[in-house]
Amino acid sequence: MLGVADRPAPDVAQHHADDRDAAEAGLCFAGLVAMRDPLREHVPAAVADCHRAGIRIIVITGDDGLTAAAVAREAGIIEADAQVVTGPQVDALGEDALDAMLRASPRLIVARSSPEAKLRIVDALRTDGHTVAMTGDGVNDAPALRRADIGVAMGASGTDVAREAAAMVLQDDDFASIVAAVKEGRTVYANIRKFVTYIFAHATPEMVPFLIYALSGGSIPLPLTALQILAIDLGTETLPALALGREPAEPGLMEEPPRPRTATIMTRTMLVRAWLWLGLLEAALVAGGFFFVLLRAGWSPGDATGAGTPLHHSYLVATTMSFAGITACQVGTAFASRTDHASLRTIGVWSNPLLLGGIAFELAFAAALVYLPPLQHLFGTAALGPAELGLLVAFPVLVWGSDELRRARRRRRTRQPRGTPA
Repeated sequence: MLGVADRPAPDVAQHHADDRDAAEAGLCFAGLVAMRDPLREHVPAAVADCHRAGIRIIVITGDDGLTAAAVAREAGIIEADAQVVTGPQVDALGEDALDAMLRASPRLIVARSSPEAKLRIVDALRTDGHTVAMTGDGVNDAPALRRADIGVAMGASGTDVAREAAAMVLQDDDFASIVAAVKEGRTVYANIRKFVTYIFAHATPEMVPFLIYALSGGSIPLPLTALQILAIDLGTETLPALALGREPAEPGLMEEPPRPRTATIMTRTMLVRAWLWLGLLEAALVAGGFFFVLLRAGWSPGDATGAGTPLHHSYLVATTMSFAGITACQVGTAFASRTDHASLRTIGVWSNPLLLGGIAFELAFAAALVYLPPLQHLFGTAALGPAELGLLVAFPVLVWGSDELRRARRRRRTRQPRGTPA
C-alpha cells in the first residue's frame, strides 16, 4: 500500500533532489494506492471441489494473519469461524496441544510461520493418520515438502530447492491443477477396481462347469473345455477389460471422502459383487444354456457324449453354448462394471468408445471360433442355431439389468450424496 501526496514544485533547475526534508515539506495528502495480487478465477471453484471431496485445506504462510485470512476467505478456504494463529504460537505449543489444535480447528490459518512450524504441522497430521499434501515454492518450504506424503512445488515461481524436495511439480503454479490431479488419481483407482471386478466376475462361471462335472461323478459331461477357457481369458475378455481402464470419471467421484491410508483395491464388497452377484448369475445362465442344448437333444444324465456317439454333435453344440454364454455375459458385465453406484444412463452408453470397440472385437472373435471350420476343429466348437442365439441375446441384458437394480437399491438406501466433506 502506498500513500500519495503532492504540492506545487519550484522551478526544476532550482530544486535540489537530495534535500529530502525540503521535498517532503508542505505536502497535500491525495490518497492511498493498494496493490493486490488477485485470485485466479477458477480457484474458488477448485477450493469448493476440495471441500466436497473431503480434502481439508490449512493455510500456512509467512504473511500477516489479516492478509492471509482475507485471501483465504475470498478463495472460500475459510469462513467467519476460522482460527488464525502465528508461527511463534505454534512453536510454543507442545505436541499434545498442537494435535488438539489441529483436530479442533478444521479451518485453520497459520501466519508468520517458520519452516520448523510447517514441519511440525505436517508431522502432526501424518501421525494422526492423515495423508498430507504440502505445497510450497521457497527454500524454507523444502523440509515440509520432503516430509509430506506428497510434496507439491511450484514449477514457474518455485526455487530449485523446493522442486528437488517435492514429489510433484506444477508447471502452471495453479491450485486447480492439484484438484485435477486428485480427480485423475481417483479416476485411475476406480478404473482399476472396475477392471478387477470385470475379470473376477468371470472366474465363477468358468469354475462352476468343472464343479458340475466333478460333483456329478462324470454323469454330466464337462460343460467347457480348457481351450475354450483360454479363448475366453486371452481372447474375448482382454480388450474390454483394458478399455475399462479408460473410463471417464464417474458422477459423484469428487464427493467421496478420501480413502483411508490402509485401504486396498480389493474389498469384500467388490469381491461379493464380482464372485457372488455377477459371477453366480453368469454361472446360472451358462449352465442353463448348456443343459438347454443337451435336454433338447434327448440327453439324460449318464448318457455317452464322446466321439462316435449319437449325442456327440449335440455335446459340441452344448459346450459351444457355454463358451458363447460366458462371452455374452461378459458384455453385460462390462456395462455393469462401468459404474460402482451410478446408473448407466447417467454416464451414457456411448461415452467410452474404446469399450464398444472391445465388445465388437470379442463378439467377432467368438463368432469366428463358433462358425469357422478350422477354428471349430481346434477349439471343439460347433455352429449355434437360431434357438441358441435367441437365448444368448438375453444373457447380457439379464446380467447388466440385475446389477443396475442392485445399484438402484443401493442409491435408494443411502438417500444422500456420497461422501461427507471433512
